[in-house]
Amino acid sequence: MLQAHSFFWHYLWTAPNVYLLLLAFMSWKRGFRKQLPVFIAFAIFSALGQLAVYFADILPSVSAENFWRVDWASVLIESLLKFALIAEIFAHVFDPYASVAKLGKLLIRGVGASLVLAAALAAAYAPKDSPYGLINGAHLLEQTIYLIETGLLLFIFLFSAYFRLRPERPIFGIALGLAISACVHLATWAVAANVGLPAAKRVILDFVNMGTYHICVLIWCYYLLVQNIRTKPPKPPAMGPPPVGPFKEDLEDWNQELERLIHR
Repeated sequence: MLQAHSFFWHYLWTAPNVYLLLLAFMSWKRGFRKQLPVFIAFAIFSALGQLAVYFADILPSVSAENFWRVDWASVLIESLLKFALIAEIFAHVFDPYASVAKLGKLLIRGVGASLVLAAALAAAYAPKDSPYGLINGAHLLEQTIYLIETGLLLFIFLFSAYFRLRPERPIFGIALGLAISACVHLATWAVAANVGLPAAKRVILDFVNMGTYHICVLIWCYYLLVQNIRTKPPKPPAMGPPPVGPFKEDLEDWNQELERLIHR
């Protein structure tokens, strides 16, 4: 069952990407195209990229070298969209508070620079897991991207938790799925690049990655479609806006104080 090119292997590689295309279509129809344009673009191009890699793998007319070229292109496009998606998540969580957002942008730039340096050092000292530079480079590239992605998402979660900000459910679901996928992929790619597992054992890591991605796509479907329907907010009462909680007032004070310090 846990073998390359088994039925389960084909399903785990193709099904999540088909679901992701359907999710992009449904999200577009439900009006998320204005709220989450980057996520919809990510869902479409990431799914198409993975399906292109899948067909490059199963078609006998595609050489091994061309397969890895397709894989490189897919990883690069998906990575750019992931970083744009992380920026979109950051904007949704912090932009309502301008000064908090300014502080967060300053901090996340420093975190991002540190993560890039750490990823570069990890890639430089990681042992080669393949004698072929194209394959080894693809593995190290994915390890580097997942390291940076994990760090940025962790910063957003911690920074928002510090200010007790609760993102909207679709935003939280997207961030949660990305974080789970990034953490698991980072762990498996680190093992693959540094442990030197035989081919038979590395297939298990592929199943772990594909299974995790499948779960993350289902999480996105739940939070953007099912959960969004169940938690549809009621209409505000006619008597006026709802009262502001005490911590929201404190956060407004934080925002005003940061604004004063920034423009001092």
